[in-house]
Amino acid sequence: MLPRRLNPKQLSQLMKQLGINIKDIEGVEEVIIRTKDKEYIFRDAEVTVMEAQGQKTYQIIGNPEIKDRGLPEEDIKLVMEKTGKSREEAEKALKESNGDIAEAIMKLMEG
Repeated sequence: MLPRRLNPKQLSQLMKQLGINIKDIEGVEEVIIRTKDKEYIFRDAEVTVMEAQGQKTYQIIGNPEIKDRGLPEEDIKLVMEKTGKSREEAEKALKESNGDIAEAIMKLMEG
């Protein structure tokens, strides 16, 4: 049975006995999480790594700046080059095809 209150040292020892190691990553300057349509940018974040049963879990503490991700410039240029269409038309076709370059090119070639 666990005591009601553990000091940090006791907690650390107990976790080691259970095979759980926790470590802070020092000197973190920036953490970026990219999804399909957003970027979460953590500046001066605190990052902790917990390792248990061969798996690592990263915990990020901080307030992210959230940015929408635009279409990749190289994708826009490729669609423009292959179809001879304007930037606006290429961007529109890429957005309508959820970033699928081949589908965007086909749409513009048909229309």
